[in-house]
Amino acid sequence: MPPASLSIVLPAYNEEANIESTVRDVLNWMSEAGVSGEVVVVNDGSADATGEILQRLQTELPALAVVTHERNRGYGSAVRSGLDAAKSEWIGYMDSDGQFNPADFAKLLPYTDQYAIVTGRRRKRADPLLRQVNAKGFAFLNLLILGIWVRDINCAMKLFRRDIWQSIRPEYATGALVNAEIFYRARKQGIPWKQVLVEHYPRKAGTQTGAHLGVILRMFRDMWRLRTARIHPQSQS
Repeated sequence: MPPASLSIVLPAYNEEANIESTVRDVLNWMSEAGVSGEVVVVNDGSADATGEILQRLQTELPALAVVTHERNRGYGSAVRSGLDAAKSEWIGYMDSDGQFNPADFAKLLPYTDQYAIVTGRRRKRADPLLRQVNAKGFAFLNLLILGIWVRDINCAMKLFRRDIWQSIRPEYATGALVNAEIFYRARKQGIPWKQVLVEHYPRKAGTQTGAHLGVILRMFRDMWRLRTARIHPQSQS
């Protein structure tokens, strides 16, 4: 049985070319699929027209909520702020760059009655070669430093039961490490997850920032902080 309600978070940084179409695509899918809920966009300090576009959309779309960071805090912080603000029974997120089809959430929903976490895994990654190489190196570091192995850990199409969010909520990851910290905490809490194949598409507009040196250095910093943190399983009541 599908969730009674669903909140989809869209982190956005300088996505003026994509954000309107992505918001509309998510809401159109929800309407067609009979899924109630909301879209929560986190404008992460965008320097382009992303904020103005969102203000206009809010006057038209009552199911759209906007969280604004006055300065750019990083992808992980944007995801966390959006999920903190989400109000539905199930919460999740998807990138706002048009590389995922929100209709693929329908592939994740059938598993929500069995798993508290359902995550996509890209069937074929439609990214430049450098990003794909970086992803393999990141996966190796996750295994080496954090001891976790998840195929396509950074696939940006995920769903969580809202009542487990505080148990898996990242505290250290402000950037690219956010997915790894979520899975790291889920494993510590003994929360299993299900992976489902989804499609991935080339970015048609805007600029990717994941391969920038500053993003990579922030990831190393956050990974070390997480590795040295003392995280214990929560007691079950």
